[in-house]
Amino acid sequence: MVPTGQRTSGLGKQSGRPLLKVVATDADLDQESLQLVPLDLMRLVKYFDAPFSQRLIERHVRLLEKVSRHYKYGIPLKDLPDMMRILQICASRIEDFMEFIDPVCDIIKLLGLPFLKNKMSDEARYTETAAKSLSHLGDLMYVPSPQVRMQICSTVMDIYNTKHPIPQIIGFELTSTSYNVEIAAMSGLAETLVSSLTLMKDNVQVKILLLRALQLLSRTNENCMFMARGQAAFNICSLLNDPDPSGELMLLSSGIILNLLDLGPKDEIIKQMNNLECICALKDCVVRLFTTGYTDRERQLRNDLLVITTVIAEKSRALMIDTGFAKQLILFATFPEIKSRNPLLGNIQLLHNREGLKMKRLLMDLLVIFSKDWSSDKILSDKKVVSALFTYVIPTEKPEIQDWPMPYFQELQLQAISTLSSVAPRLVEHYMACEGNKRLLQFLKWCSSQDGFVGNGNGCCRRSKNEQICRTLKLLNRMVSVQDTTLNKDLCDQGAVRQLLRVLKKTNTDAVGKNNTVILEIQTEILSVLTSLCETDSHTKELFGSQGVDVMIQILKMGPTQVSSGLGHERLILSTLTCVWSCITGYNITEDDFLDKQGMFLLLDLLAVNWKTMNTILLTLLNKFLENPKTHSHFYTWRGKKFETVPHLLIQLWNEAEKKLGEVTDKYGRIIDPKNPLGRQIGKDQKKPPISPNNVTTSTCEVAENNKSQIYSLFLKLGFSDLPGLSTLDYVTLIAIMRHLDFQVGKVWNKTRQELKAENIQPLKYDSDASNYIKKEFEDLAKRVRAQQSQVIVEHQKMELEEEQRRYAAIKASMKQRAEAKKTWDNFVLRTSNYDALKEAKRIKEDMIELSRPEYVIQKGIDHATEIYGLNTTVSCGRVLRVQSTPSELTGGPLADTCLAQKRLPIRGGALRDFRIQRFKF
Repeated sequence: MVPTGQRTSGLGKQSGRPLLKVVATDADLDQESLQLVPLDLMRLVKYFDAPFSQRLIERHVRLLEKVSRHYKYGIPLKDLPDMMRILQICASRIEDFMEFIDPVCDIIKLLGLPFLKNKMSDEARYTETAAKSLSHLGDLMYVPSPQVRMQICSTVMDIYNTKHPIPQIIGFELTSTSYNVEIAAMSGLAETLVSSLTLMKDNVQVKILLLRALQLLSRTNENCMFMARGQAAFNICSLLNDPDPSGELMLLSSGIILNLLDLGPKDEIIKQMNNLECICALKDCVVRLFTTGYTDRERQLRNDLLVITTVIAEKSRALMIDTGFAKQLILFATFPEIKSRNPLLGNIQLLHNREGLKMKRLLMDLLVIFSKDWSSDKILSDKKVVSALFTYVIPTEKPEIQDWPMPYFQELQLQAISTLSSVAPRLVEHYMACEGNKRLLQFLKWCSSQDGFVGNGNGCCRRSKNEQICRTLKLLNRMVSVQDTTLNKDLCDQGAVRQLLRVLKKTNTDAVGKNNTVILEIQTEILSVLTSLCETDSHTKELFGSQGVDVMIQILKMGPTQVSSGLGHERLILSTLTCVWSCITGYNITEDDFLDKQGMFLLLDLLAVNWKTMNTILLTLLNKFLENPKTHSHFYTWRGKKFETVPHLLIQLWNEAEKKLGEVTDKYGRIIDPKNPLGRQIGKDQKKPPISPNNVTTSTCEVAENNKSQIYSLFLKLGFSDLPGLSTLDYVTLIAIMRHLDFQVGKVWNKTRQELKAENIQPLKYDSDASNYIKKEFEDLAKRVRAQQSQVIVEHQKMELEEEQRRYAAIKASMKQRAEAKKTWDNFVLRTSNYDALKEAKRIKEDMIELSRPEYVIQKGIDHATEIYGLNTTVSCGRVLRVQSTPSELTGGPLADTCLAQKRLPIRGGALRDFRIQRFKF
C-alpha cells in the first residue's frame, strides 16, 4: 500500500527489477484513500520455491513480512492463488525453521479480511478460484504449530465478522461479508477443519478455538453437509468428556451437534452417533451435569444434551438400554415423585424454573421413546413410572407438588397425561394397581365441572380445561383399546359410560355455532372409548341406553356443509357411525329407540350426500339394521331432497362403483360382453404372481374395496320386486344386481383358469370338462340377463316413442286451436273495420238461419220473430249485452277528467276488457 505520489524502495533486486514494493511510512493510515501498487507474486513464488534460496531463511522471513504489510488492507481476488501457494511453501518449512511462524500467521490473518475487487465482475469471475484457494487454508491445520492453528481458527471466525475498519483503496472495492461466507462454504473448509479435530486432543486451547470456528460454520446448510461428510458428529461427540476446566468444550460441542441435527442431514448425523463410544460419552456428561450442575449455564447445557439424547434415542433405543443410559434417564424422570435411595439422586437440585420445566418435559419425551421398546418394560415397571406420572393427574387447584408455579404445573400435567398414553398400555397391571380408571374419571369429572377455572399453561385453551379433557380421553381410549377384560369391566363399574355420555352431551351443546377443533377432538375420543367398551358387551349397551341414542341423533343431525368444513367434523361423523354400530346395533331396545327417533332417516340422508369415506360404513350399518323387521318401513318411506327413493339411491351408488372398477356397460347399463359380464379381465402382458396360501386373491380384494356386495346384500333383504321410485333404466341395472353373486362366482372361475394357465398347469380331463361346462353355463346366464335387459330397454323405447307421439299430438292440437282462434280474431277485426264485410257476414248469417228453420208452417198460434230487425250486428242478441270498452287504467275511472285529448296517457293496460251487464232488455 502506498499513498498517491509516494516513492517506494525496492528490495531483493534480481534481473534489474524489484521483487517487492512496500510502504515507505506508517502515516498512510490517516489518509482517506490509499493506492495499491501491484506486485508480481508469481516471481515471488518462484523465488521461494527455487533451490538456491532454500537456505535464505532470514531473507524469506523479511519478504513475508513485507508482503503482509503490503496487503494489510486486503488481498485482491486475482492474487489469492499465488498468496496461498506462498503460504503452503512457507508452512511446509515451519517444522524445521520456527522463524516462519510469525510471518505465516500474519498472512493467514489477512485471509480473514474482505477481499479486494478491481471490477464488479471480479466476484463472479474469481469465485471458483477463491473457493479453491480457501480450501487449502484448512490443510494448514496439519502444520505442527499451535500458533498457526489458532490463527487459522481466528481467521475463519473473522470471515463471519461484519465489521472491518478498512480505509478506501483507490481502484478497488471490498467484497461483502455474504460473499466471503459463500466462498468459505463452497471451499469445503468445514470438512477439513472437522478432520483436523483428531490432532487437537492434547491442546485444549486450540481445541476450543477450533470448536468456536466450527460453531460459526455450522450455521449454514452447506457447511453442515461438508461437516457431516467429515464425520463431525462422531468426532465432536467423542470429545465431550475431554478435560476442560472452563466447561466451554462441552457447551460448544453440544451447540455444533444441535446445528448439525437442525440444518444438516439428520439421519446421517444420528447414524454417526449411534455407537457405543458416543452413547457412553453422552451418558457420562448427562449424569455429571445432573449430579454436579448447579449454575444456569450448566442446566442449559444439561437440557441441550437431553435434546441430543432424545433425537438419538429414536434410532438407538436398544443401545441406550444395553449401556444402562436408559435406566439412569428413567430414574431421573421419576425424581422427586418417587422416593429412592439411589446415590445419584442425593445431590440433584431440581429448581422449579424454566430450565427445570424443560428438563422434566424432555425426560417425559424420553419415557415415550423408551416405551416403544419391549425390553424397557421391566425398567419402567421397576422405577414406578406410572405412579410417578399419576402424581400430576390431579385437580390443579391443590397440587401435591406445591413448588411448581401454576402455569408450569399445568404444562407438566398435560405432558404427563400424554406420556401415560404411551407408557400405561404397556404396564396394565401397574395401571390397575394405581387405580388408574378411578383417578382418571375423578380428574375428568373435575375438568367437566363449572368451577371458574382459568387455564394458564396451554395457549390453545387458556380459558378452559378442554385440553386436559382431550388428553385424558386419549389416555382412556388407549387403555380400552388394549382389550383387557378386567380393565374394561372396572371402567364400566366406575360409571364411565354415563359420565362420558354426560361430557359428550355437554360438549355437543357447547359446540353449537362454534368451530372449535379441540371440542371436536373431545367428542371423537369419547365416541371411540364408548365404541371399544360396547363392542362385545351387551350389558354396556344397556348402560348406553336412551341417553346415548339421543346424543347420537343430535350429532347425526349435523348439516353437510358443516361436515365438509375441514375442521374435523367428518372424523366426528365417522366415529359416530362406528359408535352406532358398536353401541346400538345388536341390542333390540336401543335399535327400536334409534328407529323411533328417526335415526334411520338420518343415516339415509348421509348416504344421499354420497361421501366416499362414509359410504362403506353406512351401507354396513344399513345391512345390520335391516335384520330388524321394523326397519323396512323406514326404507320404503324415506325420500331425498329430489324425492328419490332408497332403491334408486342404491342403484346410483352401484353405477358409481362400476365406473370406479372400470366395468364396461352401454349407455343403458346393459351387459356388453356375455363372456365377461363384469367387463374386467387380466391383460395378455400382465404377469400373475405365483399362488401361495398367504396371497389374497384379486377377487377378494375387489369385494373388500367396493360397495357392490353391500348394495347386493341390501337388495336381498329389501327384495327385487315392488320397489318404489325406479325408472326403466334402473330396472335394467336391477336385473344385473339380481345376478351379481352368480357373476362373481363365474369371475372367480375365469380367474382360476387364467391362473392355472399362467402357471402352466394342465387340469385333468374331468376337471377340464367340468370347467368348460361351468364356463358355458355362466355365459348362457349372462346372455339371458342381457336378453332380459334388452327386452326392458325395448319396452322402454316403445313407451318413450308413444309418449313422444302423445306429446306431438298435444302440440298439434294446441297449434290448431291457436290457428282457429287467430282466424276467428281476423274475421272479427275484418267485420269491425269493413262495413261491406259486416253486411256480407250478416247476410250469410241470415241465410244460415233461414236454412235452419223448419219447412212446415204453424197453423195455429202466433209466429214470433227470433231476431231484431234494424241491428248492424253479426252476433246473436239476447238478454246479456257484452260491451268492449277502454280499460279504466287508461281513462282514470268514471270520475276522471274527460279532456283525454290534452293529456298523454301511459301505454299500458293491454287488450280491451269485457264488462258484462246482465239482464239487459232491448
